[in-house]
Amino acid sequence: QLQLVESGGGSVQPGGSLRLSCAASGSTLDFYRMGWFRQAPGKAREGVSCISSVGDNTHYADSVKGRFTISRDNAANTVYLQMNSLKPEDTAIYYCAADLGLTLQATCGLYEYSSWGQGTQVTVSS
Repeated sequence: QLQLVESGGGSVQPGGSLRLSCAASGSTLDFYRMGWFRQAPGKAREGVSCISSVGDNTHYADSVKGRFTISRDNAANTVYLQMNSLKPEDTAIYYCAADLGLTLQATCGLYEYSSWGQGTQVTVSS
């Protein structure tokens, strides 16, 4: 069974950067579409960025376009989220998720993803 563990969260000042990692075990990520989601206090969980299992197509929420970059290293069984120019509104718990299947699509539909990590806290504050 696929298990996902996020790391790399922390506290940074506005304008700073963080790199989140999602390490998988129990199965290879080659056949999984992967996504990063976040949930801020009092708000619904939302898709941040997703990457397809075929072709490495990517999708970004409008709020993070140009600032965040998703990537995957199947050899390392790890997915990354590079976050630059962080803003206070990026503060949230960030979750990694996986959807089994070979697809060119990189959509971030919340209910499309069946495997979830425990999350890592990202706090952006001066």
